[in-house]
Amino acid sequence: MMKFTIPTERGNRAAEDGSMEAVLQEILQETKPEAAYFSMLHGKRYCFLVIEEDDQARLMQHNEKLMRALDAEIHYGPALTVEDLARGFE
Repeated sequence: MMKFTIPTERGNRAAEDGSMEAVLQEILQETKPEAAYFSMLHGKRYCFLVIEEDDQARLMQHNEKLMRALDAEIHYGPALTVEDLARGFE
């Protein structure tokens, strides 16, 4: 699971000049998320992507794009299905 926030001021500039849409489209094409949600979190633009990435080095490529273009703060964590969670309790 990939989560990131975009600071309001930087996000406003990126939305106005079109760079936010371009970067988000590129990230979505590269990660091919199972699900993608866009919202607000603590007054910042927030994105939550459910992705599968076997090559950890590719995460760095995504990070660099988001940080450079949008000053994004990025977090990763595991995402479990109900079945995965049940197996964890075995």
